[in-house]
Amino acid sequence: MQILNEYLITFGWAFTGAISMAVALGIGLKLYNWLTPINEWEEIKKGNIGVAIIVASVVLSFGFVIGLTIN
Repeated sequence: MQILNEYLITFGWAFTGAISMAVALGIGLKLYNWLTPINEWEEIKKGNIGVAIIVASVVLSFGFVIGLTIN
């Protein structure tokens, strides 16, 4: 019974970390879009691969920093 309790606590913390990381990543992307002079999502829809690579690197960077902060 003790091990089940430990698993539930671990799952709860993992769920909390995932939700907080998703919210923080969303806020970070909104802030990034607000600070840049172009609309990245429209450029990606047009097929601009350079902008897509930059946005992907921003997402990975934000995720890395937020993940280290949460842990």
